[in-house]
Amino acid sequence: MTDTTLSRLPACRRHRLLKRIALATLLLSLAVPGMAATLRIDNSAEPGTLDPQKTSGVWEARIVRELFETLVSQDPEGEQVPGLASHWQLSDDGLTWTFTLRDDARWSDGQPVTASDAVFSLRRLLSPEIAAHNANLYYPIQNARAVNAGKANPATLGVHAVDDHHLEIRLERPTAWFLQAMAMPEAAPLPEHVLEADGERWVMPGHTVVSGPFTLSEWSPQDHITLDKNEHYYDAGEVALDEVILYPLEESAAALNRFRTGALDISYTSVPGGRFEKLRQELGNALRVSPLVAEYFYMFNVRPDSPLSDIRIREALNLATRREVITEQLLGMGQTPSYWLVPRVTSGGTQGELPMAQMSMNERMARARELMKAAGFGPNHPLGLTLRYNTLEDHKKIAVALAAMWQPLGVEVSLINTEAISHYAAIREGDFQLARYGMSATLNDPYDFLGSYTTGSSAARSSGYHDDTYDRLVEQSSEAIDPSARVELLTRAQQRLLDDYALLPLYDYVNTALVSERVHGWESSPMDVHPLRYISIEE
Repeated sequence: MTDTTLSRLPACRRHRLLKRIALATLLLSLAVPGMAATLRIDNSAEPGTLDPQKTSGVWEARIVRELFETLVSQDPEGEQVPGLASHWQLSDDGLTWTFTLRDDARWSDGQPVTASDAVFSLRRLLSPEIAAHNANLYYPIQNARAVNAGKANPATLGVHAVDDHHLEIRLERPTAWFLQAMAMPEAAPLPEHVLEADGERWVMPGHTVVSGPFTLSEWSPQDHITLDKNEHYYDAGEVALDEVILYPLEESAAALNRFRTGALDISYTSVPGGRFEKLRQELGNALRVSPLVAEYFYMFNVRPDSPLSDIRIREALNLATRREVITEQLLGMGQTPSYWLVPRVTSGGTQGELPMAQMSMNERMARARELMKAAGFGPNHPLGLTLRYNTLEDHKKIAVALAAMWQPLGVEVSLINTEAISHYAAIREGDFQLARYGMSATLNDPYDFLGSYTTGSSAARSSGYHDDTYDRLVEQSSEAIDPSARVELLTRAQQRLLDDYALLPLYDYVNTALVSERVHGWESSPMDVHPLRYISIEE
């Protein structure tokens, strides 16, 4: 068996953890008595829910990570560290994980967190009525796919509480990234005794019982959410913040102005691309820029009743898209023009690109016109398309630019702008033709992106995409043990998706955030995870 505990972490990671603990202890000792340490964050959008198994947006995940501790947690650099589980073991055949819960894990109502809570949570996560966004990440668990499809009772899921402190999870196949999935918010144990009593009200202030470093104190829709320090958290003594206030600001100019005045300590709303260089000079170290495992693309609705079910039109739109104009002239923040779905900074080395990636622009436009003519459209017989995007200055710029790039093909674009909640709700319902989409990794693994387009998964459900061969390649990649064989399968899967022009990729993200110099413990992370338990602020 392999075993993972704090004492067995590599020396460098153990040193970083001890150094952060020492810093937090020092800051706590210097705090002025009676003064609350309050952190104010622009969280970029209003959450649709705080139920960790029903969220889908990064702005929602930032909050639920603080409310619900996972068995496997993450440090500021995104490395896996013990959470509610003090340690875990994997059987020699790679099929059985055993998690040992820490003795001092408590819900915020004082009740102990048990292995039965973890079993309850995973069964709920895979139940079809929850429609969890990332349910496919847990398909390696025995019977998970059948449970999620409604073909098997949740009680048959391969999870078992050996006793109050030991959880056993049985897999159908060895899975390299499974431990990463257990660090995701949707996999956090949930308080069964509360959900049974309060139903849907359980994630509202006054009803929410949590296991994380913070509790839900206030939720004023479209205004703010307040989190208070959870005194029942197992590591509460090392949490430096007393209160966190999160604001759903979707307008980058408004967020920037608040940050300048000191009304915000951290802002996650994207920095306006056209003002990036000026802001870099003005804000200095407060403007943090780093690589991000995330992809910006447009999703096609490929259902039979959509004009984009025609691959000729999908290819033509990709051909006419000038990605370098978007990344260099509109944005200018170091984004990589993308001809793929899996960002190049993702671990694993997956390759593949759109077939037209190496063509000149003249060659691309000539072929695009031919394809549109063959599909029955052109300047004299235009194709009308609707394009959805969510509220943000740069999203609008890109949408307008795309409409102009496609106009010579005889494509007339009508823009539909809504706030993030409505935008993503429409995508989930398939109520779109073209829709702006941002996919931030929950796992630093190609499967997280490619798996979303397999039948029944989030992007496939929204877009209507389906290909049996693609599904098999992605599934085989999860079963592959040899790294080189796995890279080959993932590359073949991605290439098949791209040969099908199933989406319109634009660029690999970079992470931009505004972080006040008064904030300590915030680290750049390719997964954009910044646990508040490690953060402190100078008052």
